[in-house]
Amino acid sequence: MAKLVHIVPWFFCVVVFGQNTDTTYKKRVLETSELETLFSYYSQDGPNAAVTGGEGTEELTDATSTIVLRMPLNADDVLTIDTGISAYTSASSSNVNPFDGRRDADPFDASSGASRSDVLAYFSPNYSHSSDDRNRIWTAKAYVSAEYDYFSIGFGGSYTWLFNERNTEVSLSGQVYLDSWNPQYPIELRGGFIGAVPGYDPDFVPFAEENRNSYAFTLSFSQILSKRLQALLSVDVVRQNGLLSTPFQRVYFGDVQDFFLEGFQLADDVERLPDTRFKLPIGARLNYYLNDLAIIRTYYRFYYDDWGIIAHTANLEIPLKLGDRFTLYPNYRFYSQTAADHFFEREQAISTLDFYTSDFDLSKYTAHQYGMGVRYKDIFTKTKFLIFGLRTVDLRFAYYDRSTQLDATIVTLGTTFVID
Repeated sequence: MAKLVHIVPWFFCVVVFGQNTDTTYKKRVLETSELETLFSYYSQDGPNAAVTGGEGTEELTDATSTIVLRMPLNADDVLTIDTGISAYTSASSSNVNPFDGRRDADPFDASSGASRSDVLAYFSPNYSHSSDDRNRIWTAKAYVSAEYDYFSIGFGGSYTWLFNERNTEVSLSGQVYLDSWNPQYPIELRGGFIGAVPGYDPDFVPFAEENRNSYAFTLSFSQILSKRLQALLSVDVVRQNGLLSTPFQRVYFGDVQDFFLEGFQLADDVERLPDTRFKLPIGARLNYYLNDLAIIRTYYRFYYDDWGIIAHTANLEIPLKLGDRFTLYPNYRFYSQTAADHFFEREQAISTLDFYTSDFDLSKYTAHQYGMGVRYKDIFTKTKFLIFGLRTVDLRFAYYDRSTQLDATIVTLGTTFVID
């Protein structure tokens, strides 16, 4: 019941020639192994849970731990192992079965059902090779993740060209994800409630398709425009097919009689969305070196998909250097989107429609995110922990506020160690 993103760092090297020999010394892409750790804590709340048809608690907490190990295999090749685990507790997901026997069911209260919490674990190896002149880099990677009702495998690769004295960079990448559901329907649609509540007999048909495939292609172009200015343009093309609906998200129709048990409204159906989706994000980044103390980083992304969503994202970050070791990262992000064609608030959809959802993630809304971070950098890794030399520590905080009354806080702590 979750999802996610990985960053591949590029390393640049210099070729040095001996004075009195034809032997070429080639500096390694990565001199020594590096270990990154990342811990994040996310907490949200709101009144529009999709599990209970667009009305109910969205309270959720998630704690994620990630370890990334980068190892030089030789002068040209680097192996990266990225693995992590995410554990969450969700009041809304607990209401897949709200009838826990402790008290009357309520969409604004969490039940004690098994769907209240879950754990996602993933493993992703990445192999990269750089050419002798360090102007060509190709990578190959794989991905596997699992949680209670979802399993995913993926693979992909990229190729990067650096030219024009490395002032210009072009990168092509592609990824494929093959996912499978173990559908968990609302408890009342599993058979035991039909007939138990007089008159309740929804026209519910389980999904025949339980797989989801995603194909993504990315083209990016980066250019150093001057000593102070750098620009990047990227285009993503994403195609998905299969089960794109979430099986445990209820929908209530406006033309169907309401039925209740313990004051909890029983589902008329679950979310039904098209089995294909096309996405087209186009992003542009512009970084300006203001002076030795500050850099201005700006980003804009336009998003379109064939479900009717058009979105705009704007981001501003201004790193401020506080001496040789500390940097502050104030940042702001604005987001807006139109509603999907198939979004309906509670009891606005009718039963004769082919597609419908009450997931407010697909509604029209705007959102603001305010953040602040601080980085400590030990260039010479003087601080040691056993065989690990500390290179960086990052601590960041962000507050997210959405016009649908959902708000969230995110805290992340990251470290980078050099392995001697």
